Amino acid sequence: MSRHHSRPRLRRLGAVLAAGVIATSLAACSSNASGDAGGSSAEVKLGYFPNLTHASAIVGIEKGYFKDALSQDSASLKTLDFNSGSDTIAALENGDLDATYIGPSPAITAFADSHNVSVISGATSGGASLVVNKDIKSAADLAGTTLATPGPGNTQDVALKYWLKKQGYQVSPDGQGDVTVINQDNSLTVQGFGQGQIDGAWLPEPYASLLVAEGAVKLVDEKDLWPHGEFVTTHLLVNNDFLKQHPDLVNDLLKGQIQANDYIAKNSDEAKTLVGAYIGRLTGSKIPSSTLSAAWSQLTFSNDPIADSLIGSADHAAAVGLIDPLSDLPDIYDLAPLNKLLSAAGEQEVNGPTQ
Repeated sequence: MSRHHSRPRLRRLGAVLAAGVIATSLAACSSNASGDAGGSSAEVKLGYFPNLTHASAIVGIEKGYFKDALSQDSASLKTLDFNSGSDTIAALENGDLDATYIGPSPAITAFADSHNVSVISGATSGGASLVVNKDIKSAADLAGTTLATPGPGNTQDVALKYWLKKQGYQVSPDGQGDVTVINQDNSLTVQGFGQGQIDGAWLPEPYASLLVAEGAVKLVDEKDLWPHGEFVTTHLLVNNDFLKQHPDLVNDLLKGQIQANDYIAKNSDEAKTLVGAYIGRLTGSKIPSSTLSAAWSQLTFSNDPIADSLIGSADHAAAVGLIDPLSDLPDIYDLAPLNKLLSAAGEQEVNGPTQ
């Protein structure tokens, strides 16, 4: 049984967020067209999530960076928003998407399935934590509790199950054992925590900050588990068929990506406001300003894919029985086009895996 009491205020906020997610899910495969498709010779289909961790995509869309770069090659942009990594990868593999912003675990799954995807740029690092009710003071207090993650085998699910294993807990791949791990949408986790149904969750931002703002405590900040506090949260993944057939259009997406992260680096407050407002319009759920600021401060936006952390995540997933080992995973990276553009712009080039 869960150890904390119902939090009515948090429950109401969770309900609002849930309504937003439902609305977004209904539009998950609808598009926000950019540019004049009628006069274009090609249409590039770009996926993303309405999350803070996908701020590079949102800034690139809102500021017109992708649209402007593609227009130089007589192409237009079609954006599609998603809430499910599995749905996004299915769309990428069947050609309904050409490229997408996505987290590490779905990218690993896509590579294992088809070997027909490439990571061509990083986007975001950081912004994931294990937050729990205030009665839990240490890992030793977690026995018999129920914790949530966004989805089975997703990035945070891997992180939690591997961390629990390191603490000496036995948890099966489906979440049964010394600690129960359930999988649900982040908005439902907000509600469930408020209603006393769960004891905590390993969550991305802004959901971790939402719970902290309402009295939860941060037991683990994931950045403390990685060298230099850096781990990939979001990167840009492309269908290899599209990469081979349209390298010029892939370059255009990369130009937009670089511009977006440059804008964020130079205008952090403005970018935060822009992204928060965009998510609010799309989901119908405004992120409270204090939570937005707290969550934004946990994120780093970078073109560096932090490749070693992806390899590490795959090793962790294999260690807890969620995937089979992938010895050729380093082949997922194709960073030459990005590095060529970064060099031309006088910016630091990035590296693939060192392992």
